[in-house]
Amino acid sequence: MNAAIIFGLLLALMLTGMPISISLGLTVLTFLFTMTDVPIAAVALKLFTGIEKFEIMAIPFFILAGNFLTHGGVARRMINFATSMVGHWHGGLGLAGVLACALFAAVSGSSPATVVAIGSIILPAMVKQGFPKNFGAGIVTTSGALGILIPPSIVMVMYCVATTGHPQAPSIGQMFLAGVVPGLMLAAFLGFTTWFRARKFGYPRLPKASAGQRWHAFRESFWGLLLIVVVMGGIYTGVFTPTEAAAMAAVYAFVVAVFVYRDMPLSRVPKVLLDSASMSAMLLYIITNAVLFSFVMTSEQIPQNMAAWIQSQHLGVWVFLLVVNIVLLAAGNFMEPSSIVLIMAPILFPVAMSLGIDPVHFGILIIVNMEVGMCHPPVGLNLYVASGITKMGITELTVAVWPWLLTMLLFLGLVTYVPAISLWFPRLIGAM
Repeated sequence: MNAAIIFGLLLALMLTGMPISISLGLTVLTFLFTMTDVPIAAVALKLFTGIEKFEIMAIPFFILAGNFLTHGGVARRMINFATSMVGHWHGGLGLAGVLACALFAAVSGSSPATVVAIGSIILPAMVKQGFPKNFGAGIVTTSGALGILIPPSIVMVMYCVATTGHPQAPSIGQMFLAGVVPGLMLAAFLGFTTWFRARKFGYPRLPKASAGQRWHAFRESFWGLLLIVVVMGGIYTGVFTPTEAAAMAAVYAFVVAVFVYRDMPLSRVPKVLLDSASMSAMLLYIITNAVLFSFVMTSEQIPQNMAAWIQSQHLGVWVFLLVVNIVLLAAGNFMEPSSIVLIMAPILFPVAMSLGIDPVHFGILIIVNMEVGMCHPPVGLNLYVASGITKMGITELTVAVWPWLLTMLLFLGLVTYVPAISLWFPRLIGAM
């Protein structure tokens, strides 16, 4: 009964158009003050201790690094490198867009940042070369979602924060490792869809780049690509923690954008810092309220009761994972990824653990669901970002993305029922 009241109130507040963070906070406070005897002091304490986690510091640093890279010319050089490698295949510039999104995702950790950085450069070039506008828009909107699957990923950090406290909670390093193979696989799937449609409709190809041109493009993009080695190599070799890696990434991105490539004058740095602080504050506010929401869920024994009920129904792992996918895809219709992860993970995680599902595999499943949610209406974040770049309406964009969206749904099915896709690499490295 309490669960119905909590979720009913949350849904009612969100339907009024109220921001997710405020809806969460009001739901929790209303419930705590009217239906429980929890002292006010405990609520205030939970607000502060909830975000007093070292891992959370990674979020503002990755956001800052992504903003420096987005404004600092790194994206343009990555596109040039990608074009030199695959531009001569069918749909060359489109394939270069997928590859550039994958590379930029590996340094930014953010899907919207990837869509903006790559899309704003490659889309005009594709239209100029003779590609239909909706073809380029479909590629960038869906390939930009790789930003939250290919590590480092802000949403992966959110998942680890949301499950902290559970004895089987995975580490950020494990999640980053687990995202490598699925991220590369999804990039390959999206690339194949791009190539197949380009070949079918006879879209343009570029002349094959010479070895010299490829070497020049690689040298130009080297400092941006090196960030992947610095961040991921540092984490996996144990030189620094994921949070320290995020701080390193922010400093490195600043140096590359301002002093190496010199695409960003020092006068623009304060604006980048302000934008990053604004986005970080928004996410931290959501986290704070989500921690309170999780506290209420746990105190009311809702996840534990749900786990007991599912086990009593003998639904099995296959059916549970199918239900999880349906719930998360439905949530993606009206919430953005950070909110979904922070609300749903504390509820679903204990149930998944009681059924013997690997916590890392479960995390990757949630992340892939979030990717799909970012690319379909009505609240698909990537759709709105791409709409701003392409000047296309949401309905038009929705039609444009459907071939790639179907590819992502097929990949979601694979990730859901083939845990080895997520777990093979971390086990090979010895992280699990």
